[in-house]
Amino acid sequence: MRTFWNYNHSLRILDQWQSGCWTQVTCPTQADEDYLTEELHIPDYFLDDIRDKDERARYDYDDGWQLIILRIPYVREVQSRTPHTTIPLGIIMKNDVCVTVCNYETNMMIDFVAYQQKRGAGFTDAVDFVFRLFLSSAVWYLKRLKQISTLIEEAKRNLEDRVIDNEDLISLSRLQDSLTYFITSIRGNETLLSKLKFKLPIDELDADLIEDVNIEIHQARETANIYSHILDSTMDTYASVINNNMSGVMKQMTSISIILMFPTLIASIFGMNLINGMETHVWGMPLVVIGSVVVTGLFYWIFRRRAWL
Repeated sequence: MRTFWNYNHSLRILDQWQSGCWTQVTCPTQADEDYLTEELHIPDYFLDDIRDKDERARYDYDDGWQLIILRIPYVREVQSRTPHTTIPLGIIMKNDVCVTVCNYETNMMIDFVAYQQKRGAGFTDAVDFVFRLFLSSAVWYLKRLKQISTLIEEAKRNLEDRVIDNEDLISLSRLQDSLTYFITSIRGNETLLSKLKFKLPIDELDADLIEDVNIEIHQARETANIYSHILDSTMDTYASVINNNMSGVMKQMTSISIILMFPTLIASIFGMNLINGMETHVWGMPLVVIGSVVVTGLFYWIFRRRAWL
C-alpha cells in the first residue's frame, strides 16, 4: 500500500507523488515494488534487504541514495513463540525523494502519522523526518517494555497464587527472547544514530532533536537491561520453587517407602518356610498383623515429629 504525504507545515495526504513528499509504503505488493524501482529508481537490492526480518540497523550510500535501516518494535497479532520482536524499517532518500518501506503494518507508524498530524508542524526537511522516526521508535520501545514489565509482574504474582509448572517457565523464556531482540535492536539503533550524525547534514534544530533521541534510546536500552535482569531473577526463582516442590514430593515418597518397609519386613520374616514357634498358634496371624501396625504407627509418629513426612 502506497501513501503520499506532504509534510511541509503539516502532514497531508496527496493523491499522487510530488517532489519533496514522503512516500510511505506498507506491506508492499509487487506493484508497489515495481513503482519504487521503475518510477523512483530505488535500488532493488535494498528492498530485498528490508524484506529480511533479521536485517541489522545500518546506513549505506549508493550513487547518491542514502539507505537507512532502522529496527522498530513489533507485536505479532497471531500466537507466536516471541510475540514481542523487532522488524526493519527502510528509509530511502535522494534529492527530492523520501521513502519509507516496511513489510509489516505497525502501531508505531500509525501513531507516528497521527501524532505528526496532531502536532501540525510538519518536518523542516528529510533529515528532521529521519530523526523524528528515531525518536518515535525509542518511545515505542519504552511502551512495549512497559507491557513486558506487566507480564513479568503477573508471573511474580503466580508464584504466590498457584502451583507453577513448565508452562510458566516457557512463558518467561519467551519474554526473555523478546528482551534479547529489544536490547540487540536498540544497541544497533544507537550505533546507527551515532553514525548518522556525521553522514547527514545537521543544523542546530536537528542537534537538539538528536539529543532528545539519544536520551530516549539510552533510557530504552537501560530499561531493557533492567527488565532482563529482573526476568533472569524471576526465572531462577521459578526454577528454585519447582525444585523445592519436587524435593518435598520426593521426601514424602521416600518416607512412605521407608515406613512401608517395616510391615513388609515383618511379613517376609514370618512368611518364610521355617519353624518359628507360631505355625500352629491360633493367634499367630493376628499378632503379626498387630505387630506390623504398631511398628508402622511408631515410625510414622517419629517421621512426623521430625518433619520428614
